[in-house]
Amino acid sequence: MKKRVKLLLQQDVRKLGKSGDLVEVAPGHARNYLIPKKMAIPTTPGVLKQVELRRQQEQERLAQLKQEAESRKTALQTIGRFTVEKQVGEGEAIFGTVTDRDLAAAIEAATNQEVDRHGITLPEINKTGFYKAHIKLHPEVTAEVEVQVVPL
Repeated sequence: MKKRVKLLLQQDVRKLGKSGDLVEVAPGHARNYLIPKKMAIPTTPGVLKQVELRRQQEQERLAQLKQEAESRKTALQTIGRFTVEKQVGEGEAIFGTVTDRDLAAAIEAATNQEVDRHGITLPEINKTGFYKAHIKLHPEVTAEVEVQVVPL
C-alpha cells in the first residue's frame, strides 16, 4: 500500500501549498478531497514536463523584471539629484515634512517614470538641504538618490 501520493495543485490550498506546487499527500486525502474538488491532479510525466516548463518561464520573467529594475536604477542614479520645493519658515525649517509622495512626484516630473511610493525610504526631513533617499525598485534592487529640499 502506498504511503504518499504526488499531486499537482490546481488551486491554493491552505496549509498545503499554492497553485502549481507539487505536493505529497496521503492517498485518502487525495482520493476523497483534493481530486474530486478539482483542487489537484495526479502527476504524470507529461504534467511534470509542463511544471518544469512553467518554472523556466517564471524564472525568465523574474530575470526580465530584475533587468528592468537595474536599468531604472541606472537611470535614477544618472540623474542623481531630485529637487523638492517646500514652504520655509525661520531658520530654514520647513512647514510639515517631505513625504514619499513628494519625492515620487519629483521623480516622475524629472524622468517620466512612475515610482511606487511605498518603496521609497526617506530620513526625517525638517530643514532645507541635501538628504539621501533609498528607492526599492525590486526585491533585490535598491537605488540611492539625493534629495534637495529648497524654499518655495
